[in-house]
Amino acid sequence: MSVSPPHPARVSFRFGLPPSLGSAPARERADALTALLERALHRKVEVSVASSYEALTKELLAGRSDAVWAPPFVCARMEALGVRVLARGVRRGRSSYRAALVARADAGLTLSTLQGQRVAWVDRDSVAGFLLPCAFLKAQGLEPARVFSAQHFTGSYKAALEAVRDGHADVASVFCPPESTGLTYSDGVDVVLPGQSARFTLLAYTEEAPNDGVPVGMAVAPELVGLLERALLGLHEREEGKRLLEEIFTAERFEPAPRMGYRALYRVALASL
Repeated sequence: MSVSPPHPARVSFRFGLPPSLGSAPARERADALTALLERALHRKVEVSVASSYEALTKELLAGRSDAVWAPPFVCARMEALGVRVLARGVRRGRSSYRAALVARADAGLTLSTLQGQRVAWVDRDSVAGFLLPCAFLKAQGLEPARVFSAQHFTGSYKAALEAVRDGHADVASVFCPPESTGLTYSDGVDVVLPGQSARFTLLAYTEEAPNDGVPVGMAVAPELVGLLERALLGLHEREEGKRLLEEIFTAERFEPAPRMGYRALYRVALASL
């Protein structure tokens, strides 16, 4: 995928969100994000929710979005094309996370009894919702295409967990804090389906990966990039910003993203092919 040449200057600034936490909740919260960014950037802002991670990537690379909130593998892909990741989320004081493979609590499943079961993934570019768990399973000698009788891509963590909860799938994967925090898969489930973690049981944890980030289009003017960076890094200093961090970005604050900080994810991507 190539980067399109810069588009003529637009009056509005377009910010894209992924569908990973469910498009309806994201759209409901987009108005608050729009208002905050308009004040910070001193111009009209349009916030939209992409239909998929692939669409999110294409919108930024084609210049139809100026910045996006993107999962780690999308950030890695964009970095490889010369796009700068401006900031990344911090959760529980950490800038990394892991994935947890889960099943229904009453199903009695283990890694050794996955043969013939059905799995609900999030998206092919979702790190915790597909790439990390696939790489983990392959490292255990469990090839997903041979182990699972069906593999479905649901588009969001919410839809994947609901599929398991409601009996339409047997296994799903969800993001959760790194081991160093002392928190478990329950924390990740409760972010997506509040109060429902007891309905799921842990099968395994994966390795860790960098948190989601905010890539910014190559054609965006440097002064706008600076304003956006200051707005993101200062979100945690105000109550309105704290709410947006929790509800949209599932983070406690942003930190500057190190240059090429997502390179290690290519190993995970190759392992999942």
